[in-house]
Amino acid sequence: MTVESAWNRSVLRTNNERLLLDRLRADGATSRAELARLTGLSKPTVSTALGRLEHGGLVREIGKQAVAGRGRSPVLYEADPTAGYAFGVDVGRSWIRVGLADLDGTVVARVDEPNTAADADGIVDAIVAQARRVCAEAGVERSRVLHAVVGSPGVIDTATNELRYAVNLPGWGRREVTDRLAESLGTGLELLNDANLAALGEYAAGAGRGRRLFVYLLVGTGLGAGIVLDGRLFPGARGAAGEIGYLPYGTPQSEGGREDRGARGRHEGHEGHEERGSREGRADHASSRGLLEDAAAADSIVAAARALGLADTASAKQVFLAARAGSETALEVVRREAERLALAVAAISAVIDPELVVLGGGIGDSADLLLDPLREALERMTPLVPELAASELGANAVLQGALASGVGTVRRLVFEAWQGAQEPTGVEG
Repeated sequence: MTVESAWNRSVLRTNNERLLLDRLRADGATSRAELARLTGLSKPTVSTALGRLEHGGLVREIGKQAVAGRGRSPVLYEADPTAGYAFGVDVGRSWIRVGLADLDGTVVARVDEPNTAADADGIVDAIVAQARRVCAEAGVERSRVLHAVVGSPGVIDTATNELRYAVNLPGWGRREVTDRLAESLGTGLELLNDANLAALGEYAAGAGRGRRLFVYLLVGTGLGAGIVLDGRLFPGARGAAGEIGYLPYGTPQSEGGREDRGARGRHEGHEGHEERGSREGRADHASSRGLLEDAAAADSIVAAARALGLADTASAKQVFLAARAGSETALEVVRREAERLALAVAAISAVIDPELVVLGGGIGDSADLLLDPLREALERMTPLVPELAASELGANAVLQGALASGVGTVRRLVFEAWQGAQEPTGVEG
């Protein structure tokens, strides 16, 4: 046998085994004969491949299929979900959520804790402590967890895996911080934008299922969007696609920076956003919170409510609760919020023409109050009005997306590690 023919046989065998494993993950418990029918592979090829996969711990027998009469019951196989595990992490200003999923994507343990960390190192310590807890609760050794996906606000530089513009989490996302997190977890680590992960979560198990092109609009402490095209994230050239918080808002002056935002900030109760009168000042602001994020995120809702007379308002949640109870003032705040969000949706629609925009995040959880005024504002602004829907996953969207992404990576890692090992080639099923 020549080297070339041996290589060709090895590639063919690998492809067949990957095909069978993917089929088992998609269809669940399946017999050899059914696998042969579904894949077009011969029964001897299926038997040999299943034997190798079973020997490697990637596939397992789970019993026999019930048949009528006295015929022989075929053995059923499934992809072994315990062959590897993934961490999913959702880091926000208020909460840190850590989940552990097997290769079926089943969440076997989860811990949600308030984010009380004083700095980036505190966030790392909190994630590691919660990761230990989920492993202990699930009875899974940490060495079997191969990858972690962390969702966070901000823009992830795909070249350096560093996080920029996470202004609500000072210091978080620096390379030395994420390196320490990966070392402490003992896994591979991927840092992804929270809106992007929420979009993946909605595509996998929420309102975006089956949609070719949709956008997840995350409205909470910050403002962002995740774009999913044909089941894959569209991150842009530098990872900043969907950073709609940086869309312009208001009427800027030629040298005075942000229209009269200094005055608006003062009378709405914003802190730490003094008026900037130079190009250097505008550059400093552009590297932190964006203009539309300043106007539409949770802090601005609180400020607007206070400016309209709801002086005791402490959170955006209180505003929406008051609106739900019929407060005309709170309903006016909600209407203004919808108009600001309509600017973002109108811009998105004009550029990428999504079939659906899903509203989520802490504010998006009140989509039942926002969707109608948002739709009305859009219809006044543009003829390009996409379908609008509320998130089906709510506060779980980012974690769901992180786990789905992590499981996909671990499936690949487990298969590649097994392929690279010295396994017997003559196992027959």
